[in-house]
Amino acid sequence: MELKVYCDRLSQPSRAVLIFCKANGIEFEEVKIDLGKGQNLSAEYAEVNPMKQVPAIVHGDFKLFESHAILIYLASAFPGVADHWYPADVRQRAKVHAVLDWHHSNLRRGSVGFIFNNTISLAFGIPADSEAAAKGEKLLSACLARIESFWLQDGPFLLGNSKPTLADLALVCEIMQLEAGDLNDRDRIVSPYKRVLKWMEDVKSASAPHFEEVHAIMGPVREHLKQLKIQATHKSDSTEN
Repeated sequence: MELKVYCDRLSQPSRAVLIFCKANGIEFEEVKIDLGKGQNLSAEYAEVNPMKQVPAIVHGDFKLFESHAILIYLASAFPGVADHWYPADVRQRAKVHAVLDWHHSNLRRGSVGFIFNNTISLAFGIPADSEAAAKGEKLLSACLARIESFWLQDGPFLLGNSKPTLADLALVCEIMQLEAGDLNDRDRIVSPYKRVLKWMEDVKSASAPHFEEVHAIMGPVREHLKQLKIQATHKSDSTEN
């Protein structure tokens, strides 16, 4: 059964799925769904994912959406995936699920709240919202502090593990979304958390060279969004004058 991954590399959950497949030798077809062009809103894509978001997969006659569910399925359905990604031990799995649930309820809200309202909204023709961005940054910083003080324990990876799990990959890809915006903002927000920075580098190394290859899109996106922000500023200044 051929695996198809419907995704946009601008999407942090999409990147996590792509990296996982590549790092574990899972053969797949990458089907780009361009969010900027609204391809996710098409009736055709709704047949794949009625929620009209990315990523989604089709594996034979099986369709699945939501990145965490996809990662768990891939780790369970394909032979040869190393146990550390999604441990066979039920209690260790439960801990991975706990981090993943925390991710979507906390870190993702903060990350998306900041970077979307600060920069990425411009790509969709939506003005930046400094108040919403500030609220997102506050939550994002609190989440980084929680990772630093709680989720990172004695080992180099989350939960004190010596090797990464699905949760490590999902969370680091989330934080990497800051690469799409002003790098000064990224450094200001993340640099106070030294253990987080080291952990991010460890996850990159553990999934090399695929991590960097999938994230190569961030540089061009950053430059494009920078130009949009400059244009928006000039337009605002001319309107006020």
